[in-house]
Amino acid sequence: MNENTFWILTSLAGGRAHGYAVLRDVESLTDGAVSLPVTTLYASLERLERDGLVLRAGEEIVDGRARRYYDLTDAGIQILTLEKERLSVRLGAAEKRLAGTATTAGGTLPGSVLPGTSTAGRAVPGRAAPATLGWGFTG
Repeated sequence: MNENTFWILTSLAGGRAHGYAVLRDVESLTDGAVSLPVTTLYASLERLERDGLVLRAGEEIVDGRARRYYDLTDAGIQILTLEKERLSVRLGAAEKRLAGTATTAGGTLPGSVLPGTSTAGRAVPGRAAPATLGWGFTG
């Protein structure tokens, strides 16, 4: 599932909504990190409707413009639930791996291991050695 689909389905999981409300909700849910272009939203809604994940749930005229409402189907709820579980597994794996690491913005703390090295700082076969010792980026 792509990110746009995830956020559209997540927004509609909150209940029936028209397109503009979905746009605003996605921005709110992501603290402004995701802002869907209108054309992307409606193309995605049409595809999701064809795929049976959302359905049109009414239409009204507001200020002379048609406002279409959408809602999740049972299949849409199911696919979003599966995606949530998949993401939860990935998050859990990352949290487990990160729980044993200790880094700071300026590099590693004593006793921590750089990616691609052993505890002795030697390269680990099959893993890329770090390009630099610091995490700062320039350019």
